[in-house]
Amino acid sequence: MFSRHLSNSMASPKKKLQGLVAATITPMTEHGEINFSVIGRYVDYLVEEQGVKNVFVNGTTGEGLSLSISERCQVAEEWVTKGKNKLDQIVIHVGALSLKESQELAQHAAEIGADGIAVIAPFFLKPWNKDVLINFLKEVAAAAPALPFYYYHIPALTGVKIRAEELLDGIQDKIPSFQGLKFSDTDLLDFGQCVDQNRQRQFAFLFGVDEQLLSALVMGATGAVGSTYNYLGKKTKQMLEAFERKDFSSALNHQFCIQRFINFVVKLGFGVSQTKAIMTLVSGIPMGPPRLPLQKASREFTDNAEAKLKSLDFLSCTDLKDGNMEACS
Repeated sequence: MFSRHLSNSMASPKKKLQGLVAATITPMTEHGEINFSVIGRYVDYLVEEQGVKNVFVNGTTGEGLSLSISERCQVAEEWVTKGKNKLDQIVIHVGALSLKESQELAQHAAEIGADGIAVIAPFFLKPWNKDVLINFLKEVAAAAPALPFYYYHIPALTGVKIRAEELLDGIQDKIPSFQGLKFSDTDLLDFGQCVDQNRQRQFAFLFGVDEQLLSALVMGATGAVGSTYNYLGKKTKQMLEAFERKDFSSALNHQFCIQRFINFVVKLGFGVSQTKAIMTLVSGIPMGPPRLPLQKASREFTDNAEAKLKSLDFLSCTDLKDGNMEACS
């Protein structure tokens, strides 16, 4: 079951990631430098305003692969430091094209007290089959053997089309610290078979396509990692709560409401840049522009997104305006 009752402790390194997880944004100044000064506010906002106590740091939303190794380490340290006694789980993405860099990041995550690490498939010189990919992941995991290890499956960006179901077959024999995967793909057949064929292994099945989360819950997702949980965490938790009490009609209405917003912004052009703009708008915390080659979201996008959020009463969820949830209840 997708649990909403999470421990307040960050002390157990073996606890699997579950529940709602915000894929964190990396705040930047107008000059493209990381704005570490707002991460403390960011932690408080997620916990107090969105009810989200788990984070996935330096992933796609966090522009992890656009940061230097030094910057990635500093960002990870800041989240662990500011999240202490506030966040339940802090998982650091340590994937890189270089095995040595990925191992360095994994070791660093263990040293600073992170709760887990995740790795994407190398996407320039690509692994061509399951065994080659597992050999790469095994070497990274071995650099931090005490940390729970998660595979970050995102084939649309990596171009690595090895099915997650195939990868999971026997993976724990090769990687003892393996505890699950972040599944960021729309292939629900592959996801469903990951769950179905591994029922006895107690893996964490973390779904990464926010607009399809309800379908994944029905198939057995144990958690969700996504960018929209930064600012739609409360709304998504309403869907989770409805699902857990078996009020599937209400859960579906909440999912449809979330889909209306995502469908709207996707048509405008939606990615990391636009996520930063929306989070700045909703939270009041300056996330700044993205790093090149991404371009800053246009003012027109931000205005249109704001109007749509207001029409759906999503802004009332974050106490930015008065109102109720009738539009999406």
